[in-house]
Amino acid sequence: MQQDSWAPLFNGETTSGWHSYGQPAAGAAWEVRAGALYLNTDAKAKGATGGDLVSAGVYGDFHLRLEWKIAPGGNSGLLFYVQEEPEKYTQSWQSGPEIQLLDNALHADAMIPNRRAGDLYDLLACTEETVKPAGAWNELELICDAGKVQVIQNGVQTLTAQLWNDAWQELIQQSKFKDFPDFGTYKSGRIALQDHGDEVWFRHIFIQEL
Repeated sequence: MQQDSWAPLFNGETTSGWHSYGQPAAGAAWEVRAGALYLNTDAKAKGATGGDLVSAGVYGDFHLRLEWKIAPGGNSGLLFYVQEEPEKYTQSWQSGPEIQLLDNALHADAMIPNRRAGDLYDLLACTEETVKPAGAWNELELICDAGKVQVIQNGVQTLTAQLWNDAWQELIQQSKFKDFPDFGTYKSGRIALQDHGDEVWFRHIFIQEL
């Protein structure tokens, strides 16, 4: 793929192109520092709003790449096919599946097999763990093409899944999402960067529509 076939979702300077879920703009706790989107939890503690950041654009088949890092003990996520309908879904995760972003060494979720970094959260565990320690940058690629999901973390394909078939529905019925009948059924939606209350950074965010 040629570099010019990728569209930037983050300009490295402002939160332009992103807004907090259900809000017109990004919450003030989302800052840009050293070319990265950063969730400032100290600012949140002082009353600044955060919330999951969602993309201005809606995407169907796409190839997304970004870099992320998490604070020690931290938890975040990359969500896709999010439906921004706050009156119907109070949280972004109620409609869009999530790739878990986690400090596997210190966060309690790491004790659960399908809630570790790189997992399709509460649905499917990655086949190989390539995540770097808290505070180190990870390269992540997410490919969604005709219902086939691929996750590549730090250069290694770590997960594949097929959406919308019977096996996918069975995974949902065995998960925390079973009470949300529309979860995982959508074929397009927004990209979301999760505010789970912990410091997290994102940079070099690019997308290619397929």
